[in-house]
Amino acid sequence: MTGTPTIRPASNFDPDQDATALKTAFKGLGSDEDAIIDIITHRSNEQRQQIAARFKTMYGKDLIKELKSELRGNLEDVIVALMTEPIEFQAKQLHKAISGLGTDEGTIVEILSIHNNDQVIKISQAYEGLYQRSLESDIKGDTSGTVKRLLVSLSTGHRDESGTTDQEKAFKDAQTLLRAGELIQGTDESTFNAILCQRNPSQLRLIFQEYEKITGHPFENAIENEFSLTSKDSLLALVHSLRDRIDYLATRLHDSMAGIGTDDRTLIRIVVGRSEIDLGDIRDTFQNKYGKTLAEFIQDDCSGDYKKCLLSVVA
Repeated sequence: MTGTPTIRPASNFDPDQDATALKTAFKGLGSDEDAIIDIITHRSNEQRQQIAARFKTMYGKDLIKELKSELRGNLEDVIVALMTEPIEFQAKQLHKAISGLGTDEGTIVEILSIHNNDQVIKISQAYEGLYQRSLESDIKGDTSGTVKRLLVSLSTGHRDESGTTDQEKAFKDAQTLLRAGELIQGTDESTFNAILCQRNPSQLRLIFQEYEKITGHPFENAIENEFSLTSKDSLLALVHSLRDRIDYLATRLHDSMAGIGTDDRTLIRIVVGRSEIDLGDIRDTFQNKYGKTLAEFIQDDCSGDYKKCLLSVVA
């Protein structure tokens, strides 16, 4: 998962100096948001963890708790996200997607599809450590049918990651998918689940090509025809992620800001979560796809220090 990050470790990094500067930013009536944003958005997560450790040693206080008491609203959310260890952050995002009224299946598919097996297993372990319940049991308790099977399969972290491709096997799998869907009355959902959740992404892209050769239309048409509602949306999202992870995340960012209101949770999760991985690539794809820069979208959709903070991460 190599890519172009927007945040890199700061050179000449001094955690004591940063801890002192943050303490100074908290003094007096109100806080110096500019100073907080400047420090936290220009350090890697590993460096932020060092600042937090030094802050506790120097002042006997938890830095995240201090930030929460000083900041409000979306700015607080994005700064706390930046301060949270990445695996723990994803586990907390999954919990938010599952708990409360309704289930945010789109977020669960996103998190489980863009991370590799090792990361998914670590996120699941972190989830259980934080909430004393397994991620799998919470998914089972909150979803049903095709969506439940899909999300449980993705949450195991057992996808083939060999990266090898086999044209003959791809052709056979394409035929199997055709027989499980468009050639029969009804749909054999378990076949779709088994192939989409087990094969490696390179092999799946080959399967999608073979399917299109046989049928004359994209594999997504089969999902559109054979599934409905959340099942359809979840499977289409997974296929998009498997075809092109960068394009998928650029689309997710666009959709978080398109229309009335903003899906701030998704916007923050992707901007923060990919900032040290491939946000530079997502930003470039976003501009090519939508004719406006990601920064311009954020300028139009967000405001105040929240906007300033996101723009600093995206830059």
